[in-house]
Amino acid sequence: MTVAADETATVFLEEENGVSDKRYILALDQGTTSSRAILFDESAVAVGVAQLPFQQHYPQPGHVEHDAVEIWQTQRDAMHQCLQNAGVRPDQVAAVGITNQRETTVIWDSATGEPIAPAIVWQCRRTAERCDELVQGGWGDKIRSKTGLVVDAYFSATKAEWMLNQSPELRQRAMRGELLFGTIDSWLLFQLSGKRLHMTDVTNASRTMLFNIHTLDWDDELLELFGIPRAMMPEVRPSSLVYGLTDPGVFGAEVALAGIAGDQQAALFGQGCFQPGMAKNTYGTGCFLLMNTGSKPTASTHGLLTTIGWQIGEEVTYALEGSVFIAGAGVQWLRDELGLIKDAAETEALAYSVPDANGVYLVPAFTGLGAPYWDPYARGTIWGLTRGTNRAHLARACLEAIAYQTRDVLEAMEIDSGMEVQRLLVDGGAVQNKFLMEFQADLLRLDVVRPEQFESTARGAAFLAGLAVGFWPGLDVLTELIGTAATVFTARMSDARRQELYKGWKQAAQLSQGWLIKKN
Repeated sequence: MTVAADETATVFLEEENGVSDKRYILALDQGTTSSRAILFDESAVAVGVAQLPFQQHYPQPGHVEHDAVEIWQTQRDAMHQCLQNAGVRPDQVAAVGITNQRETTVIWDSATGEPIAPAIVWQCRRTAERCDELVQGGWGDKIRSKTGLVVDAYFSATKAEWMLNQSPELRQRAMRGELLFGTIDSWLLFQLSGKRLHMTDVTNASRTMLFNIHTLDWDDELLELFGIPRAMMPEVRPSSLVYGLTDPGVFGAEVALAGIAGDQQAALFGQGCFQPGMAKNTYGTGCFLLMNTGSKPTASTHGLLTTIGWQIGEEVTYALEGSVFIAGAGVQWLRDELGLIKDAAETEALAYSVPDANGVYLVPAFTGLGAPYWDPYARGTIWGLTRGTNRAHLARACLEAIAYQTRDVLEAMEIDSGMEVQRLLVDGGAVQNKFLMEFQADLLRLDVVRPEQFESTARGAAFLAGLAVGFWPGLDVLTELIGTAATVFTARMSDARRQELYKGWKQAAQLSQGWLIKKN
């Protein structure tokens, strides 16, 4: 594999003869259900965008897969469509940044670039029993102390182990370096570079359950535990760095590949949460609340994850994270599986059409419950149904469930960190739902701040790439670019009503846990 030099990349910003000196940063935002590309100008304003969906595969209950080749094809096509839509040439791009769905695992042939099997998605629960074995075998505390993670099928380690276990030959090939492991960022970097670069950044590495967040290296004991050869692991680099160049045949020009961060860390950075105690929540397919905890990792005793927020140069910023597996995906379920709505936007009007959820609680534990419960055996349930329950109540209960789960996480986060969140910054597609934002503010008794620019995740990737090539000089400039333009949602609900509703949610969540065990 070709390893890129770390020299500063002012060369990528030089004006070519007869060519406009207008430059841009391109962010590739590879998500769980679609591949997006967003072009940012020097004011951090999105001037071009393209988005392409790809197919979800559910081979059996609890299993979720993606076609890694389709992910690359849609991301490549979105990239080119974005530039075409904006009327921008590839050689006007100063750098490309990557942000991605995390934990989703790909293993591919190092020579051909062909995946050996479908990618196993972060939502997939196929290795839940293996995780139980690890905990029962006394590995829980050791893994947590090294990685900051709870032992769960959410993370990449047991996914990669499962893939290699499908054939003795696969592990032998991996030991010879013939197979490569990567999360989606590594997969895209490999393809964008013309199959030359096999790297990841610290944020994505910290989500694998194989990376020691204290030594900032793959952990040999954990690699041995899961039978994953170090030879197949990507090189781990900072989040803001020139890793190498795009292949001209792929991108249309040689452009710096210069920033990588997992989607939630990218959103934290894109929201400007540069100081300890600042927190953001992203409302996407899942719901992810992160708090900047500074230069030292903060251990959690309430089911939260200690993770790396980003690394710039030698400086590492850590974060606490609470993961809600089903947020916007619950609304998709109402639309696609139940047929109660034709478009996600309908849920706002439906929620407002009734005074409350009529005592209905929807617990969207379709793939288990995340923080602070961490129960892979929980399953989705609806409680409080009566003959008077209608689709408006169900739509409202679905939106309220997102806010309830966020409160679960935020309360745990404040206890673990010893920091009180002053306001919650929000981003993601669902923040356009006014009802959800108002209910979230009521339930938290906090101001919920929705920035004028929703594209925090892509913007974070762009910021990291832009810093690496000198497109933006430093964090102070980024803070100014983010600005203060925002919509603020303020709590108005009475304390008594707030606690009454939340008490009902806690009861519903408790009843939904251990469902598969009870059923058996």
